[in-house]
Amino acid sequence: MAFNNDFFMGFVSGAVVGAVGYRIYDQNGDQLNRLIQSQPFNISNPNRPDMNQMNGGQSPTLEELIAQKEKLEDLIAEKNVNA
Repeated sequence: MAFNNDFFMGFVSGAVVGAVGYRIYDQNGDQLNRLIQSQPFNISNPNRPDMNQMNGGQSPTLEELIAQKEKLEDLIAEKNVNA
């Protein structure tokens, strides 16, 4: 199996970048962990409550899901009319 010079250069470059990245993570790991742990679970929209929080920790009922679906369909129809 013949390896060319480009393969070895790529391998060495990747190993160096990986080692430098690991060293940076190792030095700043406690800061990263504190940053991650301080974030709320719903990072995409922290103002929106989770479905389980709205329903007392239980999964939503079928009626609640259908009502939400209808609200979403109404919002989509309004956006289509205004667009």
